Amino acid sequence: MHELAQSALAYIRAHELIRAGDRVAVAVSGGADSVALLRLVLELRDELGIVLFVVHLNHQLRGAESDADEQFVRELANCHGLEITCESRDVKALATERKLSLEAAAREARYQFFRSLLRSTVNRVATAHTLDDQAETVLLKLVRGAGTRGLAGIFPKFVVREVSPLSSGKSGATIVRPLLGTRRSQLRDYLCEIGQPWREDASNLDLRHTRNRIRHEILPKLERELNPSVAGVLAEAAEVARAEEEYWAAEVQRALPQVLSHDVQAACLRIQNLQAFPLALQRRLVRAAAEALGLTLKFSHVGEVLSLSRDGECSALPAGWTATRRRDAIVFHSCPEAAPDYEYVVSVPGKVAVTEAGLALEVVLVDGKDAGRTDSADLLDPRFADRALVVRNWHAGEVFWPAHTKAPKKIKELLQDKHITGEGKRLWPVIASGDEIVWLRGFGVRRDLQAKNREGILIREVPEPQQ
Repeated sequence: MHELAQSALAYIRAHELIRAGDRVAVAVSGGADSVALLRLVLELRDELGIVLFVVHLNHQLRGAESDADEQFVRELANCHGLEITCESRDVKALATERKLSLEAAAREARYQFFRSLLRSTVNRVATAHTLDDQAETVLLKLVRGAGTRGLAGIFPKFVVREVSPLSSGKSGATIVRPLLGTRRSQLRDYLCEIGQPWREDASNLDLRHTRNRIRHEILPKLERELNPSVAGVLAEAAEVARAEEEYWAAEVQRALPQVLSHDVQAACLRIQNLQAFPLALQRRLVRAAAEALGLTLKFSHVGEVLSLSRDGECSALPAGWTATRRRDAIVFHSCPEAAPDYEYVVSVPGKVAVTEAGLALEVVLVDGKDAGRTDSADLLDPRFADRALVVRNWHAGEVFWPAHTKAPKKIKELLQDKHITGEGKRLWPVIASGDEIVWLRGFGVRRDLQAKNREGILIREVPEPQQ
């Protein structure tokens, strides 16, 4: 048995990812990581006592290249006598329909595919996430803002809610990641050693995608200049965070009944009982109460809800929800008639209609000559041309630094100062890069992100297209 297969087997057993008798589908894209996973699991098949399948999802993003990837995976499966299931999804259409980035739409399509397999054919789907993927995920979540739940990164296994008819008890329908303890470079060395080719996806080199910049620029720089073992350190941090999350999950379940109550129309948090707990547990209880209602809160939302115990002002939350103080309780209300949150990808250059806010935006690159009399508050630093931008409604707790103020201020307060209220206030648009707001309607580009020398990205409102 190859040394790398032994390492993968030890990881599988340590985390109880696969058991004898499991029907395991290896998700193979054709790239090096997934091809290596398949070859390693093939080596371990008899040792593990499993039935092995290959699955492939064609994302239809690269035309003939995507079809060639599918054909490669089919031939690889046939070469080893393995049953294969292939499906195609129009990821670009899904992204447009659901107002998602291509990366988010691709992930959603993959997991829909995996869930369908777990409902019908297998009870395990194995994906080729590596230690490097883990490090990238932790770093990405850290810079975007995350607590220990986010820093836990990619979990070795994820139990799917829809249980497979092939599963029972603790051996439920599960997505597993047997290579989370393995470096990407080890997998490529292994493939070269056994003479196994793979497919390269050119989009993995596109630095317009944040994860690719982390993979090819930021992590290598950290390895060169700070710590050559930084990927391992970040992966270890994820291990610590996962253990912390397991502890806190038990604490939250114990404490939640003491602070949460329901009536016919709403869910309530009893303020006195909530404040009796440490701040760390208060935050988790607020988040858990919201999740019980099907509502996901960011850190800023949680802070807004907790602030109600002091000032009592109504706080707008995602998906049309609000939180208000009613005597000695914080009450969550759903507003079904409220317009939903929105998010549209902004191309540079390009135009985007934001019907929810009743406007259209034009975004263009300009140099000093083209800028003319353009106010500098409308010009964004040109480095954002290569970054993913979206226009969306602002979220509770978010702040912005207007051009003519000395310090950032909560968006809620900025809009109150302009007497913007009601649904118009909740749907007021911002442009964001990740979780960083770079532009706010009526206030222009964030002060510290404005372009220098009159060269940058011009953001301006244009007449909304007629329907």
